[in-house]
Amino acid sequence: MVLIKENHAALAGGVGAAVRAAKERFPELGLVVECSSEAEIAEALEAGAPRILLDNMDPPRLRAAVAQIGDRAQTEASGGITLDSVREHAETGVQWISVGALTHSAPALDLSLILEPLP
Repeated sequence: MVLIKENHAALAGGVGAAVRAAKERFPELGLVVECSSEAEIAEALEAGAPRILLDNMDPPRLRAAVAQIGDRAQTEASGGITLDSVREHAETGVQWISVGALTHSAPALDLSLILEPLP
């Protein structure tokens, strides 16, 4: 799958250009593009993005973005979502939710594997 983040879009000349370039170069792969504004969503939809990652949107903005997209693309919410707020985000109608807190807040486990020769 191709994931287009904000830096990729900036280097490509915008969200639409990045989506078109990725679809042309990797037509056999799935594609998701990060969008953080109505304008970026419109660009992504015009370019035919099959899945739009709605980045760092509070539930009211997320609900509006889901309405803007309708059934033209799959929707995913990401950024600032916690296990305590996941239900509120889910109730906006978004289809997928990414919760980074599951991994970036996990405690580390320090393991060591020291091999010693047999006697």
